[in-house]
This record gives sequence, structure tokens and C-alpha cells, in this order.
Amino acid sequence: MKLKRIGSDIILFQLSETDSNIYLVNGDTVIDTGTGFNFPLLKQMFKASKNDFEKVKQIINTHSHFDHVGGNGYFYNATISIHEKGAEVLEKADVEKSCADFYDGKLNPRKVDKKLKDGDIIKLGNGFEFQVIHTPGHTDDSICLFDKKRKIAFTGDLIFADGLGSAKFINSDAELLKKSLEKISKLGVEQYLPGHGEVVEKMGSKRMQALMKEVDKIETADEEE
Repeated sequence: MKLKRIGSDIILFQLSETDSNIYLVNGDTVIDTGTGFNFPLLKQMFKASKNDFEKVKQIINTHSHFDHVGGNGYFYNATISIHEKGAEVLEKADVEKSCADFYDGKLNPRKVDKKLKDGDIIKLGNGFEFQVIHTPGHTDDSICLFDKKRKIAFTGDLIFADGLGSAKFINSDAELLKKSLEKISKLGVEQYLPGHGEVVEKMGSKRMQALMKEVDKIETADEEE
């Protein structure tokens, strides 16, 4: 369990090793919601950070895996946004593509309010302006959210502080993952906020250059067989 403030308008909530990182941006937008298994703990952490759970009005999912979307249903007042390729996974509660069974979880159908596309712009308060960047590979619906002015990117499971995302799932593609990594590496990102683990708060470009040397080691489903 961990609560970490990143600047003045972003809070990272880490509930367990199973849950994705959960980010609260500007007090009213949540990026990824974890499995939902630890929802009571998340509410406690919201209170501890002096934020109102009920004021969350928007959820943005970086992709449709259960450990990132399982908690969507607990945010009753929020709209749901996900890449258009992931919308059907949520709306039809696709157990296979969401990997819900892997987590012993149950995904309930949920309407998607906004089906995101590459290049879309999401504007929040306090000057946040995120460009949606489609970064397929880990899944076909994976996105990153890039704020050019702040040089920060929420990267989902594309890249972590200590390694690269995997391509071992039903809708993964290692070659697309490599192309997505190359795309993000050219943006000059200095802060990486990944879907799991620690954040890269400075010198992100240098860290990315080091990780790009590992692209030929991306884990794939074939390697597990």
C-alpha cells in the first residue's frame, strides 16, 4: 500500500501487487482503476489524501486488462474512456481479452462513454492537455497519455521504470510493441508514469534510451510454451 504525490496535481495509489497503479489527476480524473478487489482501501486512501471519491468524473483506461479496469464499476459518477479497440471488451465483459480469469475476477459489462482514437486530445483543469497515443503491442488497445508541456506520459504497460512491457497475451504483438516503444522514445518524455511499479520522475529520456537496448528481449507467449 502506497500513496505518492507527483507534483501538485497527480497522486499515485498503489494498493497491491495485483492491482495496476491508479493515478488521480487534478482531483477528478482517474487513470486506470486496478482490479477492484481493494476498493475499500482505495476509498480510505482517497480520504487520507483529502480527495473526494464521489467527485471523480472521468476514468481513462490505458488498456482493457482486468488489473487496470476491474475497479471501473465502483466509480458510479464517472464516465469511461478507452481506446476504440478496447470498448467492446468492456461493454461485452470479454473474459478472454480482459484476462479476468487469470485474476479470478469477474468483469461486469460497462458502457464506454468515449471511444478514444490516436491523436485525440483530452483537456483537464489546471492546464493538463493529454494527447492520446495508440501504442499497440502489449494489447491491441493500449494507449499512452502524453502532456507535451509537462513532458510527462502515462504509459500503461508499455514501459516500466525497470523494464519493458510484455507481448504474451491473446491480442499481443511483439513487433507492434517495438514500434510503439520507438514512437514514445522520440517524444522527449522526462516523467514516465507506468501501469505498475515506480515512476520515473526525472531524466526519463535517458532511462528510455537505456531500455530501448532491451527491445529484443521482450517477453512473448511463445517463450512460455
